[in-house]
This record gives sequence, structure tokens and C-alpha cells, in this order.
Amino acid sequence: MVRALALMLMLAASIGAQAQTKKELVAKLLQVQQQGIENIGRSLAGQVSQRVLMAAGQEMGRVPADKREAVGRDIQADVKKFHDEVEPLLRERALRLASTVAGPMYEEKLTEDELKQVIAWMESPTSRKFAQLDRELGNALAEKVVADTKTTVDGKLKTLEASIGKRLGLPAAPAAAAPSASGAAPKKK
Repeated sequence: MVRALALMLMLAASIGAQAQTKKELVAKLLQVQQQGIENIGRSLAGQVSQRVLMAAGQEMGRVPADKREAVGRDIQADVKKFHDEVEPLLRERALRLASTVAGPMYEEKLTEDELKQVIAWMESPTSRKFAQLDRELGNALAEKVVADTKTTVDGKLKTLEASIGKRLGLPAAPAAAAPSASGAAPKKK
């Protein structure tokens, strides 16, 4: 019954889309994808902001220790202000450029029938439910991968940091005292 309902929805969407030209179908497909297109702009703004924060973090060692916390807060505020200004610009630009970048590709690579099918699928409740489930699964999988590889990745990250520190001529971080086989900390001599 659910399958029959889904087929009827796709057929109804297909019948409604039949009177549309290929250009109109492409425009409709871009409209259906609006949130994903806006997410490209959001992602770009976040990536740039993260790079700036990382670069600033690498230079924080040059700031006197007693001023680092205040400077760090000021830098974070500046980066947030920057992000808040460029994120809407990048979202809007992504939406505007999608019609000149994605539109011609869709028009060239997809037939009218394929466009109708894609639109019908993307507008269907099943597609929306699948997209939500896919996001949840992606988050759950990412959490599991991080938890499963944390020890290995942390060890490799420490090795990389030590190597970079050595190349930069920074003093090696003191190694933490390892517990003995009995579980007690080693005795000082």
C-alpha cells in the first residue's frame, strides 16, 4: 500500500511536471535543492573561519602568557563577527551561482524525464525521511569512528605534533610518567 502511494505521488508529480520545459524543470530542481545549496555557502564560511582560528592559535605562543586569554577572546569575537558577515553573502552567492553552474549541467546531462523523476523523488515524503535518517546515520557513524579510532589517532597526532615541534625548533613536551605494571606511579629517587 505504501509503495502504491509512493508510485501515485511520483506519477502525480510527473503529470504536473509534463507541461514544463526543460529549463523550468531545471529551475524547479534547483529550488528543491535550495537548502543544500545554501549549506555550501555556510560550509565555506565555516571553513574560512576555522582556518583563521587555527592560524591564530598557532601564533598565540608569541603573545605574552598573561595576555593570551584576553587576546584569544578578542580573536574569537573578531572571527565570529567576520563569519556572521560573510556567511549570508556566501549563502546568497551560492544560490545565485547555482543556476549558472548546476543549471547548465543538469540541462545537459539529464533528460526531461530524468529531471521529472529526480524532482518527484526529492519532493516525496520518503526522500525527506531518508535525508533526515541519512544525517542521523552520518552523525552516529562519525561518533563511532572517532570513538573506535581515538587511541590510534591520538597517538599518531602526538607523534606528528612532536615531529612538527622538532622541525620548528620547539622544546619537546615532557613525557608523562607511565604507571608501572602494578598500577602504581614510579617512585622518585
